Amino acid sequence: MSYQNIIVSTEKPICTILINRPSQLNALNKETIEELNDAFLKADRDNETRCIILSGQGTKAFVAGADIKEFAHFNKTQGADLARDGQYLLFNLVEQLSTPVIAAVNGFALGGGLELAMSCHIRIASDTSKLGLPEVSLGVIPGYGGTQRLAQLVGKGKAMEMITSAQMIDAQSAMQWGLVNQVCTLDELMESAQKLAKKIARNSPNAIAFAIKSVNAGFGDGG
Repeated sequence: MSYQNIIVSTEKPICTILINRPSQLNALNKETIEELNDAFLKADRDNETRCIILSGQGTKAFVAGADIKEFAHFNKTQGADLARDGQYLLFNLVEQLSTPVIAAVNGFALGGGLELAMSCHIRIASDTSKLGLPEVSLGVIPGYGGTQRLAQLVGKGKAMEMITSAQMIDAQSAMQWGLVNQVCTLDELMESAQKLAKKIARNSPNAIAFAIKSVNAGFGDGG
């Protein structure tokens, strides 16, 4: 597949995937989801790739949400189909990959963007990041597993607060709540992600794959 919306680079044993729609704040559309599906599957099948880093191009956004203009006219059935297909192609796929995925959150991670970060196994955020699930302000709910994954990470009470208020939180609050693992400056973000990825890469990939499966089994899927 030829990619129009993402950039994939590999320096063994690490594969880096950048969502490359900075003029749209890296918003997710159907084409981008399909490209990410292809890139993640290829990286996971490559035995020499031991860790994947996912980030957004530019300094403003990891992913600022779904591309609303693509589905603003959808009816209820079309919306349900969109959520189901996205879950299968990307969000559940990432969560269940055998290869660990680190989200390097650089800026806004909102709606589908935060849901994508939560699908990753580990999250590192820049201190400029803002995270939130604003869907209820648009008359919908988080459609890509966010209601489940957020509660798993931060607890039911904090998840209810974030979802019902549609508020954004900063990176330090996100770390205190358990939503992200580390916070660093934007300049240090990719270096920090790569440092962690190299630590992961030194360990047994088979053991890591079983560990991911075992941890996930304790929570069920995010759908």
